[in-house]
Amino acid sequence: MNERLLPWTGSEGKPCYLVGDGTGYVSRVADQVERVQLGMADGLLEHTAELLAGPGRKLTGEELHYLVRRLVESLKEVKRIADSRGARLRNVPEPVPDDAKKSDAAPTTG
Repeated sequence: MNERLLPWTGSEGKPCYLVGDGTGYVSRVADQVERVQLGMADGLLEHTAELLAGPGRKLTGEELHYLVRRLVESLKEVKRIADSRGARLRNVPEPVPDDAKKSDAAPTTG
């Protein structure tokens, strides 16, 4: 059983965790939410780049404030996904390379 930080919060902004094997319904919903959040972050980055690269286009203070707020929200979501995935990776045993298996074997005489 593994613990997974979910991509949403509970009441009062507290983190939500799922304990399980990662194959159930809630895990699939969490995967889908993460895909949507990452897709939206990608779209926001593209939009931001377009706004800032536009020749002669000046953002108003209100537009800039709105843009920065959306970027902060998106960065929080992406960081939460990275934290969740990083924690799950720490629980996965690293594979032993084939050459390391051979070097650990008892020497043979021939």
